[in-house]
Amino acid sequence: MKKLKDILYKVSIDAVRGSTSVEVSDIVFDSRKVSQNCVFIAQKGTLSNGHDYIEKAVENGAIAIIYEDTPATFLDTVTYVKVNDANDALAHIASNFYNNPSEKLALVGITGTNGKTTIATLLHQLFTRAGYKVGLLSTVKILVGEEEYPATHTTPDSITINRYLNQMVQAGCSYCFMEVSSHGIAQKRTAALAFKGGIFTNLSHDHLDYHKTFAEYRNVKKSFFDSLAKTSFAISNADDKNGTYILQNCSAKKIMYSIQNVADVHGKIIESQFNGMLLNINNQEVWVQLIGKFNASNLLAIYTAATELGLGKEEVLLHLSTLKSVSGRFQFIVSKTKITAIVDYAHTPDALENVLKTISEIRTFNEQVFTVVGCGGNRDKEKRPVMGRIATEMSDTVIFTSDNPRNEDPFEILKEIESGVEAQNTNRYITIEDRHQAIKTACKMATQGDIILIAGKGHEDYQEIKGVKHHFNDMEEVIKFLNEFNK
Repeated sequence: MKKLKDILYKVSIDAVRGSTSVEVSDIVFDSRKVSQNCVFIAQKGTLSNGHDYIEKAVENGAIAIIYEDTPATFLDTVTYVKVNDANDALAHIASNFYNNPSEKLALVGITGTNGKTTIATLLHQLFTRAGYKVGLLSTVKILVGEEEYPATHTTPDSITINRYLNQMVQAGCSYCFMEVSSHGIAQKRTAALAFKGGIFTNLSHDHLDYHKTFAEYRNVKKSFFDSLAKTSFAISNADDKNGTYILQNCSAKKIMYSIQNVADVHGKIIESQFNGMLLNINNQEVWVQLIGKFNASNLLAIYTAATELGLGKEEVLLHLSTLKSVSGRFQFIVSKTKITAIVDYAHTPDALENVLKTISEIRTFNEQVFTVVGCGGNRDKEKRPVMGRIATEMSDTVIFTSDNPRNEDPFEILKEIESGVEAQNTNRYITIEDRHQAIKTACKMATQGDIILIAGKGHEDYQEIKGVKHHFNDMEEVIKFLNEFNK
């Protein structure tokens, strides 16, 4: 049990009604989870308003209410705390409630459109191999050392973040690597965390259904670096046109990495095959088990972060050579007849282009490239025609199909994707709405030596249709069909 006044430390308070010396058992922002003597934080969400549930929270035993809009009634048995920003308040309350765990380990946040999961996961791999106990908060999973928990969001809510960070501290973790999404930053989920460092990967067209404009999306990312302390480090990609801008007004130590430009950490691909590539990093060569320029860039960010966190350069290079690809990130298999099937999470124009470029750099052009791709429903619509154009420009044959249509009509999504195909490429694609059938068709069409790219869902083991998640895994599907056709 903690006293209310202790967990309100650093919260910007407008008014208090009642005692702040009351003891609280828990903190929640979902009225359905309210228990006796807990604090209920009323947040204004995109789908519902927590203020509508204040009375219900009190009925269920809440001893204190944190709010922005004044409730209709006040009870003498409950403490009411008015704040200007409930999201910001929740971030500080959660951190205080769990004894500010981010201050007790080296927390590194990774943000950008693409590469967050790969960098966070591989940093966890690297530091684990270096002998440390490490935490991970990612899109794919949450790890406390080697103990695994399911992930529901790229960046969880403030309570979940701090609960897991506290668990990591209790388990003896020295480091934690976490993905920091634009939604998480905008909604203040990371506001009270003490970051040892931040990494910027890149910025491309995504999430404009939420942020409305690219400038807003970019500036939300920038605000994460603006908030870093002087004692932290800020690592940025010099190859991205926003890489320098992102670090303006950042008071942390700035380090740039690049494949194409002059930078503090410079990399070059010497040789590339499907099973790996030879990299030169600051004049030292290392063979790694990942491929593609985008992964070379990711590895530069990992190398930079690891050395900034105190590991020796030689040790980092040694561990880089052992790192394995992340589930659903350029994950590939080769069938009996040498058909290469690649599953990748590429769900933005930039990511799709990067993956197809990587395939183009390795292929012999004696084979066909089949791309199976779609776009998610209830998300940024502007990228759909762009994805259609890129897929048909850079593949021999494209099968447009459903991704996660969610509550949208999948056929309308497909029409929007098709609208981006240029006239000279209209004979390069077919449309099969059923993703199961689309993958099956690609496997039927492919012959010895061909390449099948299945893009968009990566690690996901479900397909969401009309609000219901059905089991679906791209890798499982392609393995099944290649075996079925004895390929």
